[in-house]
Amino acid sequence: MSQRRYKSFSEFWPFYVAEHSKVGTRWLHLLGTTAGLLTVVYFITAGPWWLFPLGLIPGYGCAWFAHFVIEKNKPATFEYPLWSFVADYKMIGLMLTGRMGNELLPQKAQEGTKGTRGFEQ
Repeated sequence: MSQRRYKSFSEFWPFYVAEHSKVGTRWLHLLGTTAGLLTVVYFITAGPWWLFPLGLIPGYGCAWFAHFVIEKNKPATFEYPLWSFVADYKMIGLMLTGRMGNELLPQKAQEGTKGTRGFEQ
């Protein structure tokens, strides 16, 4: 468990960005979330609707794989499930609009490297 407890989403967001510093992690979140949403839509519209929770499997599966294998950290979901869920959609929205790099700039400045657009590293 992290030593700091965040009291607001705005405090949590920089932590979330730092936990998703590698481009592969962000891409796997995008892939998993998209697959999860498509799975939910499919089951609600065409399949047995009550199976829609299966949409959590690709979403969390890709994200957790990315954290354990690529980032080598523990998913923020374990400590901050709601804020992590919201932050995932914020991150993906920023990636799709080419603005994720602006969020990475403060972290990259601390590391002494250039920021990215969010898709590439």
